[in-house]
Amino acid sequence: MNNKILVELEIPLIEKKYDLFIPINKKIGTIKTLIENALVELTDEAYVPKNDTNFYSKETGEIFDVNKTVRDTNLKNGSRIILI
Repeated sequence: MNNKILVELEIPLIEKKYDLFIPINKKIGTIKTLIENALVELTDEAYVPKNDTNFYSKETGEIFDVNKTVRDTNLKNGSRIILI
C-alpha cells in the first residue's frame, strides 16, 4: 500500500479517535470533506461539519493546507492529527 498512509485522527468535538488509511495523492481538503461526511453518518448526525474546521498536527500544532496533497505535507505512517 504505497499510495496510502495510516494516521490517527482525533475529533475532540465527539471525543473519538480513529485509525484511518488516507491516500497520499488526494488534497487535504478533499480528505477532510470525505471524513466529515462519514462522521455525519457514523454519529447519526451528531457531528455537524463546519467551514472553519481544519486538520492540525497533534505533535506540532501545524495547520495542514487544504490545497496541498498529502504527499506534499509532512504526514507519514503513524502521524497523529486532530480535526477541529
